[in-house]
Amino acid sequence: MRNIITKTSGLILVLWIVSSAWANPMFAIGTHNVAEADSVHYNTYRGKIVDKLNNSPLAYADITVEGENTSTVSNSHGEFVIKVSKESKAENIVISHLGYKNLLVPFNSLKHRHNILRVEPVAVILNQVYIRPGPVDQIVRKVLENVEKNYPQKPNQMTGFYREFIKKRNHYVSLSEAVVGIYKASYRGLLNDQVRIIRGRKGSNVRRMDTLLFKLQGGPATGLLLDIIKNPYVLLNYNMLMQYKFNLVNEVKKNGHVYYVIHFEPISKTGVPLYSGKFYIDVSTYALAAADFYLELDNPAEAAKLFIKKKPFGARVTPTSAHYIVNYHEQNGKWYFNYAKGEVAFKIKWKRRLFSSVYTTSFEMAITSREDKDVVRYKPAERFKQNQIFSETVQAFSKKDYWGKYNYIEPNQSIASAIRKFKRILKK
Repeated sequence: MRNIITKTSGLILVLWIVSSAWANPMFAIGTHNVAEADSVHYNTYRGKIVDKLNNSPLAYADITVEGENTSTVSNSHGEFVIKVSKESKAENIVISHLGYKNLLVPFNSLKHRHNILRVEPVAVILNQVYIRPGPVDQIVRKVLENVEKNYPQKPNQMTGFYREFIKKRNHYVSLSEAVVGIYKASYRGLLNDQVRIIRGRKGSNVRRMDTLLFKLQGGPATGLLLDIIKNPYVLLNYNMLMQYKFNLVNEVKKNGHVYYVIHFEPISKTGVPLYSGKFYIDVSTYALAAADFYLELDNPAEAAKLFIKKKPFGARVTPTSAHYIVNYHEQNGKWYFNYAKGEVAFKIKWKRRLFSSVYTTSFEMAITSREDKDVVRYKPAERFKQNQIFSETVQAFSKKDYWGKYNYIEPNQSIASAIRKFKRILKK
């Protein structure tokens, strides 16, 4: 069996595929007994972020409490929910998104529901001082040379929200999510990041999986590997400069910063599958602010070996797409890991069957708060490890206001519908 991480390609997302006849029960037995925080201690605001010109939703926009470390992101439909302590001294939330002006929204102008926040696109005209002559790969090299200057050199304690799901075509067959604690190690040393589950829940409908059961290995621990600055072997390292070609394709603006948009792709597409995508690099500091990339699938059989840890005899598994996103948030001159998402689609064909089944597996993680004081590493018994199956460590969907005081990623309409369906199945 393959290791959790294939060092030569840095694949992030490992699957076990087994016969559903060997599966665990449809839901875990019992409920997760946690004391819910009283909502009198925080205010909750819900809304949708859209483009001011055409009203199209803005996915994965940052929503931050001004001057504080409380934040969340909008979902794929631009919808968000954010909880703010009533003890907060902040007066505004800040909405930021690549290619748009920051939007400052006073709390006293917000309703608790149905807020529509319109963000204005911004064009970038580069000042002459920002124009960098020479090969584009030198810009990428400067990202590596400036890691210690741009990223935290002491550990942080973060809280985040993690969600993973598996779909068979358009139907959700498994969904698991949790509030997680994260020990975010320094970007200088060799210590790894750590994660623990604060509270989590799950639901599944094994019947939808037909004869197969998918299990994602690593859960939130794997999600942290998408911090490609902290984990350079995944993608962004000095070897990359020799394996890839780079092209400066655009400049965009976000949060008062201008970014180079650099497209990259493999020089050669033979051998181990590599990536293509875009880096968003701060023009003045050479910090990587975001990356959006895909695995090249010219050799799907080789790619399948990188993803699949176990599968039933007679099933041919072919990956059809693999897409990854990572974003960082700048505060006081340092860039912090803020959001990550991975999504892989597979086609599965059984011998002696005419048609294939199509499955999609996805995870996302958003950082919702951060502290840099009194930070300690977790005890071994607390840690969630990369070889664990996340869905096997959390309990079934239960009470309505499960997350209490914790911020989370607002589920889009299809995920919210799946959660309601899983709850109905649980009651049967």
